[in-house]
Amino acid sequence: MSQRGGPGRGRGGRGAPRGSSPAPSSMGSGDRGRGRGGGFDRGGGFDRGGRGGGDRGGRGRGRGGPAGIFAENVPVNVPARLQDPELNALTAAFKRVRVGGPEMPFRPGWGTLGTAGVVRANFFAVTAPPKATYHDYSISFDPAKDAKGDRRARIIQLIERSPEFAPYVASIAHNNADRLISARKLPQPLELTVLYHEEDQDEDPNGLKFRVDIQFTRELKTSDLHEYMEGKPEHRDKDVLPLISALNIIMQQVAAKRGVRVSQNKYFFPSAGDRATTLSLGVEAHRGFFMSVRPMYKQLMVNVNVCMTAFYTPGKLADAMLAFQRQSRGGMPESFSKRLRVSTKHLGYTKKHTIWKVERSKTARKEKFDCQEYGGQITVENFFKRKYKINLQHADDLPLINVSPNKQRPIYLPAELCDIIPGQAYRGKLDVGQTQEMIKVACRPPDENGNTIVNTGFDRLGLRPNTPGAALSAFGLTVSDRMADVPMRRLPPPKVAYRSGPASFGATDAGWNMREVKFQTGGDMKGRWGVMLVQEGLREEFTGPSDPELVDFLKSFLSMCNKSGILNAGTPPRVCSVTAPRGDDEMRSRAIGEIRNTLRTNFNPAMKPTFLLVLISSGDKGLYHGIKRLADMELGLHTVHMLLKKARTAPHKQVQYFANVALKVNAKLGGVNHLLDPASMKWLTEKKTMVMGIDVTKPGPGSMSGTPSIAAVVASIDDTFAQFPASLSLQKPDWNKESKEMVENLTAMTIERLQLYQNKNKGQLPQRIIIYRDGVSEGEYALVNRIELPRLQAAFKQISPQKPYKPLLTIVICGKRHHAKFFPQNTANATDNGNTLPGSVMDRGITDIYDFDFYLQAHKGLQGHVKATHYTVVYDENAFDANTIQQGTHTSSYHYMRATKAVSLVPAAYYADLACERGRSYLDVLLRGLSDTGSSAGRSSGARTQAEREAERDRVFQEATRLWAGGLHKELRDSMFYI
Repeated sequence: MSQRGGPGRGRGGRGAPRGSSPAPSSMGSGDRGRGRGGGFDRGGGFDRGGRGGGDRGGRGRGRGGPAGIFAENVPVNVPARLQDPELNALTAAFKRVRVGGPEMPFRPGWGTLGTAGVVRANFFAVTAPPKATYHDYSISFDPAKDAKGDRRARIIQLIERSPEFAPYVASIAHNNADRLISARKLPQPLELTVLYHEEDQDEDPNGLKFRVDIQFTRELKTSDLHEYMEGKPEHRDKDVLPLISALNIIMQQVAAKRGVRVSQNKYFFPSAGDRATTLSLGVEAHRGFFMSVRPMYKQLMVNVNVCMTAFYTPGKLADAMLAFQRQSRGGMPESFSKRLRVSTKHLGYTKKHTIWKVERSKTARKEKFDCQEYGGQITVENFFKRKYKINLQHADDLPLINVSPNKQRPIYLPAELCDIIPGQAYRGKLDVGQTQEMIKVACRPPDENGNTIVNTGFDRLGLRPNTPGAALSAFGLTVSDRMADVPMRRLPPPKVAYRSGPASFGATDAGWNMREVKFQTGGDMKGRWGVMLVQEGLREEFTGPSDPELVDFLKSFLSMCNKSGILNAGTPPRVCSVTAPRGDDEMRSRAIGEIRNTLRTNFNPAMKPTFLLVLISSGDKGLYHGIKRLADMELGLHTVHMLLKKARTAPHKQVQYFANVALKVNAKLGGVNHLLDPASMKWLTEKKTMVMGIDVTKPGPGSMSGTPSIAAVVASIDDTFAQFPASLSLQKPDWNKESKEMVENLTAMTIERLQLYQNKNKGQLPQRIIIYRDGVSEGEYALVNRIELPRLQAAFKQISPQKPYKPLLTIVICGKRHHAKFFPQNTANATDNGNTLPGSVMDRGITDIYDFDFYLQAHKGLQGHVKATHYTVVYDENAFDANTIQQGTHTSSYHYMRATKAVSLVPAAYYADLACERGRSYLDVLLRGLSDTGSSAGRSSGARTQAEREAERDRVFQEATRLWAGGLHKELRDSMFYI
């Protein structure tokens, strides 16, 4: 039965997320959901997505009306394989197997705690033949140097059209590059010769010729996959990944031909007639689909999800350049034009090129080159006029583009002859404005996403029976268009306790407020705090330190600090002012220098303020990062920023805003904002336990080549599990090709955390350590045990060389970048915006067959489609059962110090993520492709030798090391400076 929503149901929430960090250009559609403040979710319930229209029903009764429910009138049907007797027999077999060393534990059992129910999940059953044999082939090209990128796909297309290959076309699938899967044996050797030509080009006997060799590599038997899915322990190590990747190629055959592939398993269809959404000049958003085959217990499935990605807007390159000139004196940014793909037609057919550089100082009218055909030196303008009878209209007002990677042999083209090729994913990182526009189109309620998947998605991806060009039937595959019905449980929330007010109270819908309560432990302001006005000339600003409105503003904030329970918060602050006119990076650098001088002049280092309140009006991220680096690394001064356009608002909103800031101030000062009830904390307090969070952040698009990754390790210091100071470290992003995501200095960073724990606990070390590891992809789980586990164990040895120290260790991976989405079955089991209820945990049906994993949605998504976090236990000396680790992780999600609500990611991992982000502030000039010294290392265009590239990367890394200097100031190292 096909699942479709009814006509016109609820339309989800609206609005942009709090905070303004740039987001990646590719997004899912859903809920960000990590709380950031007193009663407010950071992202407003958004996960790299935004609002958008629906497909075929499920739209809505309007804002404020009841939300729609996907497939509400379709009865749920949980298959027998997911019933208790069968699943209990599965885990009973696991318990008979002894796991040793760094091997991942088997699932110990299934969770039973909470209220049971059923949800739908965006997984669809795939029927595969039980005893089929598929044939795997590699594809090679000669000459290989000329068969790269789009050209490979075109060569394979020409092979498929050749008469000698025609008998095999209906029974093959390929990845448009180097791998081919066939449902029947192909003759060997199989070599074909292709005379290359473009789609609209006549065959040229003198054109490029390619010899293509299709060589057999192995047989893939579906019986191996079925044995693996049976769940017998002896089949756990059966290598089914080659067959799974082959199935992905088979099932994605139609999508690969019709659409544009972006990253792995994401396909977009810009030519399908969907309306694009403009994000900014030259950049637009398109909706597409993620698709990936997954083996589950006794069932092969395909995970299908809606996703969004930014694309370059197609059209005339000259028009885009002129538009950029009108917008900015600098014209089209290099970050936009570099590696942009364009096409020309002046040769009589479409030829594709890559822009290596826009030659800003060269125009077609002025630039000459030596041309023997026309007797020597000739301008580019005259060459195109004489050779191709083209009169250039922008010969003197638009720069030439260079489409050659060889600096010694440039190839210049006039921009007006070039078209931006459609279907190019945007290479850059979205800025704040682009992100906000992406949110508007991507944030959609669950019912809209569900209907888009089963209607538009199945059609576009070619998953329906008898789809033209699909390879499914040739391989004996069929796909159900009914979403999986899987068991879920709603876990009970903890009770929250403050120092005054009710002894403890429950959280309603995973949130609460601080009305009439005080922090459990107030941090001490010691009567010393400072305020710095950053004057950028905007209307939201105060006139100066003596502005009466500023005096009232600070009194109100101080009143909130007092009411919240912060100690010694009655003394007025010392206020200073700095003029920081808005401008380029050079002006920003001068402003940071002025701020440095002002702070050193106004605040005695021997009696520095406990924190500095920075009042800023523009939200300039470069200025923000510069202040954080100055305060954290040079001055050893806690800073808290307020954005005045948000802080100077209506009185009731200002109270809420000040409450958010008070949460951060108290945490920075070492306070404890709230606790959970003893029953909820027992899983941590029954033995001396330290909770750690680990994360690594990599440089993104636009960063200078050689910019290092930043690793963060945070850890609790006592039995309140409220304070998590951090260690930060630089590491080369390509230090070790195999383990580039692993923490290089993990031993030293862990020793720092253990030493602080000792200092806070009368010399005692924890008996147990529970680690929540963020930032690790599914394919790297084994690397954590193979590479990071020994580094942790080395720290245990070094912290206590005389007396062996062997704490019981558990490592849990936190996965956010998955595509599992869940849908409530009816309104009784849904939030008011159509999402699944907070506390939902799913560990059956769509989880791993053998591994100890589960999906947990601790928080309430406020808008869009809520996204659960995927937790996987990869090492477990504590032998936790499912209830303990699931409910413990759930209750811990209510213990985040910057929110009065449950957050989507367990706080230890969330803190590590925040600490990494703070580390990025210290390297901001490199991450944005700039340099304090004006160096252009890592950004120059044109071909370079490997040695030159290595030398440039090393120079950038040395610059990063200089910027990092001694790291965090010693006076902040024992605090949550990053929160």
